Amino acid sequence: MQEVFIVEAVRSPIGRRKGGLAGLHPGSLLGAVQKACVGRAKLDPREIGQIIGGCVSQVGEQSFNLARSAWLAQGLPLEVPATTIDSQCGSSQQATSLAAGLIGAGIEDLVLACGVEMMTRVPLGSNMAGGHPLPPSYKDHFAFASQFQGAEMIAKEFGITREDTDRFGLQSQEKAIKAWEEGRFTREVVPLEAPVLAEDGKPTGEKRTVSRDEGLRATSMEKLAALKPVEPNGVHTAGTSSQVSDGASAVLLASPERVKRSGLRPRARIVTTTLVGVDPVTMLKGPIPATQKVLAQTGLKIQQMDTFEVNEAFASVVLAWQKACGPNPERVNPNGGAIALGHPTGCTGARLITTALHELERTGGRYGLIAMCCGGGLGTGTIIERL
Repeated sequence: MQEVFIVEAVRSPIGRRKGGLAGLHPGSLLGAVQKACVGRAKLDPREIGQIIGGCVSQVGEQSFNLARSAWLAQGLPLEVPATTIDSQCGSSQQATSLAAGLIGAGIEDLVLACGVEMMTRVPLGSNMAGGHPLPPSYKDHFAFASQFQGAEMIAKEFGITREDTDRFGLQSQEKAIKAWEEGRFTREVVPLEAPVLAEDGKPTGEKRTVSRDEGLRATSMEKLAALKPVEPNGVHTAGTSSQVSDGASAVLLASPERVKRSGLRPRARIVTTTLVGVDPVTMLKGPIPATQKVLAQTGLKIQQMDTFEVNEAFASVVLAWQKACGPNPERVNPNGGAIALGHPTGCTGARLITTALHELERTGGRYGLIAMCCGGGLGTGTIIERL
């Protein structure tokens, strides 16, 4: 397998539900980020071999191979093919893994991985309407549980309390606010122009530029403690769970030969990637075996990782992962995570890779580890090395 380099990585601002990005069609949002990623690399878009895109709720505006229609809607070359995949919350991280596999195997030498989710316009679960997605025999093997229930089971298993989750939620907000105050996200975010919507959801005819994440909220332990738990007697509230959000992200990968031939700057290399399966009932423990597997594959130690991006689907997911894997907690989500920034499901995997790359460049770190839990009992994992 040949080496795979990251040559560019960008994302949109993350819009809150019914926020600044809500007036954009999902394809318009993703297409703008695809175009920006290729443009920042100063590449002729015709050179892209394939596009692999992630999206979870592939219905309505997010159906019909969205990674392809988003590209075409920007007037970009029709010769460039695209595939849209669904690995639940890990979709765009798995898209990056598949893109890396195409390059590593020598099938392609330049692949754009990306992802999008417009949860305002296409609510999570919309593609389940009209019938239950699980066949009758599923219940013979596994009980069906919601992600909220899975998060509570994990909290109980790992001895995580309401105070633990509230403190984690507060820290996520504080770190994200500080990151924006210090301009840490500026390089990775593509400002976007979006239609302004009226109270009835219809366009007003005006437009605005969205350039910052919209989910940040100043809070306190007292305010968080006053919130009602989602599950009866549970530890998670709206303040310690990921937000319903809109967003898109993209990561451009290249082979060594393509880097040399096109004069590209390799910013990091993909050390290894994985996708693992876990109990679909608790569902959200995937980051633990994913982390263990990518470390075992490389012979690297957790102590060698300079930054971690572990998706904050729920506070207990990251807290349990920390207890099981033993990272330096100061290096975990140093700029906040989905609790503060938001979690546009199909976008988040590539967003985490983008953020990890820029954090390594900011701090001069060498290795970054990215891991996610996914609905249905999956976990994604990636290690990157800054060059």
